[in-house]
Amino acid sequence: MEVLDQVSGKWSIGILVAAAHGPVRFTELERTVNGISRRMLTLTLRRLERDGLLVRKVYPTVPPKVEYTATSAARELFGPLTALTEWAERHRTTIAQARHVYDLENAEKGSAAG
Repeated sequence: MEVLDQVSGKWSIGILVAAAHGPVRFTELERTVNGISRRMLTLTLRRLERDGLLVRKVYPTVPPKVEYTATSAARELFGPLTALTEWAERHRTTIAQARHVYDLENAEKGSAAG
């Protein structure tokens, strides 16, 4: 299940979906993946590269140009990841409401126990 944890991580999904469309640069990923810090983007890219899901290519220019490309294994994930993100978007409100109701009910239980 370690592999599933890696590819389903908060930042990994956005990066893999963005890279599935072709080579993508660091700054493009920074703009595309909302809320990710430069440090977290760097760490996640390294992990995905280590896992064989991204290929990093450095061009000998000044400043260096770096592109990330999804491997065939990562491109195979594109459909399921897209379906998962679409499902999450469709059910975001329902889940938020369920959490709110749960928190209210359990807050009452917690205060009654004290």
